[in-house]
Amino acid sequence: MTRRSSALATAVDRGDRHLSPDATRHPDSDHEDPVGGFTIGELARDHGVTLRALRFYESRGLLAPARFGATRIYPAREKARLALILKGKQLGFTLVEIRAMLAIEDKHLPDEGNSALVGGLNLSRDQIVEQLEILRNRLNEIEGALIELESTLGALEAA
Repeated sequence: MTRRSSALATAVDRGDRHLSPDATRHPDSDHEDPVGGFTIGELARDHGVTLRALRFYESRGLLAPARFGATRIYPAREKARLALILKGKQLGFTLVEIRAMLAIEDKHLPDEGNSALVGGLNLSRDQIVEQLEILRNRLNEIEGALIELESTLGALEAA
């Protein structure tokens, strides 16, 4: 019996019901799961992040796995939240901004018509405009650094 199976079996035997009893299948796989959810290792592997990153997101209140002793089990909802967190990071948002976006999503506030879904994140027009400006400024800084470094490397190689 794997460590995961053992932890899940123990949780079921103890009557722990932190996870939905009808969540019996992984959404992206064909194998049955007696309780539902993903271990921290599975989630890390599926999303290409480290265990440390997942623990950090949990410590910041962005993720809330069910706990069975020392074992973390992430329901499908938490897996979806992680995808949104990573998309927010890819778009250059801070974790504070991402937390605010997730809080709004959790409240299921209606779309006011001045927002759009970007990779699953509901962003207002103002957020999009501001983030574009931030990313363009960062791109200009990176391009300047590239030019300076390429020039320096060219001078070293010419010597």
